[in-house]
Amino acid sequence: MGSNESVRETTYIPMKNRRQGGFTPTFFIFGMMLLDNIGFVANMISFVVYFASVMHFDLAGAATNTTNFLGTAFLLTILGGFISDAYMTRLNTTLLFGILQLLGYLLLILQSHFQKLQPQPCGESTCVHGGKALLLYTSVYLTALGAGGIRGCIPALGADQFEQDDPKQSSKNISSFFNWFLLSITIGASIGVTIVVWVSANVGWDRGFIISIVCCFAGLCIVSMGKPFYRVRVPGESPLLRVLQVLVAAARNWSVQLPTDKHKLYEIQDRNVSPLTKQRLPHTQQFSVLDKAAVQTEGTDKQGKWRLCTVTQVEEVKILTRMMPILLSTIIMNTCLAQLQTISIQQGTLMDSSLGKFDVPAASIPVIPLVFMSVLIPIYEFLFVPVMRMITGHPTGITHLQRVGVGLVLSAISMAIAGAVEVKRKNEFNNHNHRTSLFWLSFHYAIFGIADMFTLVGLMEFFYSEAPAGMRSLSTSFSFLSLSIGYYLSSAFVELINSITSKLTSNKQGWLQGRDMNKNHIELFYWFLAILSLLNFGNYVFWANWYKYRKDGPIDEQKLLQPDLSVTMSMTSQQTISTSEGERKMEQN
Repeated sequence: MGSNESVRETTYIPMKNRRQGGFTPTFFIFGMMLLDNIGFVANMISFVVYFASVMHFDLAGAATNTTNFLGTAFLLTILGGFISDAYMTRLNTTLLFGILQLLGYLLLILQSHFQKLQPQPCGESTCVHGGKALLLYTSVYLTALGAGGIRGCIPALGADQFEQDDPKQSSKNISSFFNWFLLSITIGASIGVTIVVWVSANVGWDRGFIISIVCCFAGLCIVSMGKPFYRVRVPGESPLLRVLQVLVAAARNWSVQLPTDKHKLYEIQDRNVSPLTKQRLPHTQQFSVLDKAAVQTEGTDKQGKWRLCTVTQVEEVKILTRMMPILLSTIIMNTCLAQLQTISIQQGTLMDSSLGKFDVPAASIPVIPLVFMSVLIPIYEFLFVPVMRMITGHPTGITHLQRVGVGLVLSAISMAIAGAVEVKRKNEFNNHNHRTSLFWLSFHYAIFGIADMFTLVGLMEFFYSEAPAGMRSLSTSFSFLSLSIGYYLSSAFVELINSITSKLTSNKQGWLQGRDMNKNHIELFYWFLAILSLLNFGNYVFWANWYKYRKDGPIDEQKLLQPDLSVTMSMTSQQTISTSEGERKMEQN
């Protein structure tokens, strides 16, 4: 059953010239992300040192504050995605959050420049209090808010530039976009963890933050210059509100029986809808309890969307529900990533960091996986994908979920190697009084970099391609939400592991407790994460096999409610008979 009422759907502003859309406008996005990540990734890597050396936190406090900053930044991608889906264009949302990030950098510059705004060493776990603490956390979390908001909408802005009329070609273009998108991030990050980190450590933290704010401002200017070329999506109805309406309507109709004929579920049919609107979604059998939100009872069509929702709206919620196990299965990998950006950096401070006459900052060691990624992404795009496309026939070579799975396996291998490297480092230091070269860390860093190349891009492709058209920013930000939960979980893991192992060891000290890393058991923590990653991969394989991809391509609206020709002919015949009888009665009168 249906209704002739109109509905506000996802639309795009009609293109005024042929220059709009396609790959041309994405170069402005690539430029912006390259520049923005020079500062963001440099701070992401070196904040643990800044918190320890300038703000005088202990090692655990510095690591926790760093992971909390990163967890918050990636959690706030949800806010950026939500706003750009519902209230503002993606470009305007990017600029809004970019301004907030500039304010955060400005406060960081002030506090790092003036010593009277910095705490004095106190020998306690936390030395920053009062107004100085307020300034620190305001600057750090304004930066997190801005960076997170940008990352919540900018990937979807780029992917929106490709027409959806030809699903196969669109899939190839979007896959290529996300590969080059990651490459731009990688190049910017490489500059950040070398030049900016070195400037911060050797010239001054304020100078490093000045470079960050200049790059951020330049990036915002570049992405603004692309405005005449962008294919612009018109903000639609709040995606979170649509989800909530389905859940409330299904709860209200909990006692209502589902009709045996699915075509009796409520759907809007409006032949006058603009061709720019998205297609209606066909009904699926999975999570049928949600179908109660689309069951029409007497008078429900007059009680609003909180009592009756369309089949399309219900299917949107089903799609998001099906995505959740995939999202949750990638969290452990990002917990492992958090260790590389905290504990491994602290390991590097106890290793030989000389490269000839040049002293490499420990925080610059992540440049190794970034270099690997910078080389491998073009190889993946120009060699791996075409070869796999010929073998599998899939437009992107391998499916999104296969790509994510490869990354999960590599992350487990990386953690196992990290544990072995720590055993070697401790043995050399404790038994031979010799510092192992910093570049031993490059083995697990490089493997994890390759893992990140597969998983992060695979997730962004997956969430964008599978999401309903009106929820693509919000859905794409789910890939960063996985990062956020992984960072928060890292902090919880450290506390939990210390709590448990302190009761099991003979000296009553946890694996990661204390300031002396040469007496800790970081290698056991790494191997624990490796085993957990393998178990998680088995869990992921189950959910990846369970997941059913959306069927691409335009859907005939009439076929949604009428599955075969016989039904159509039967309904048409009944309508014809009813009309003829009505006409005869009118003639008799």
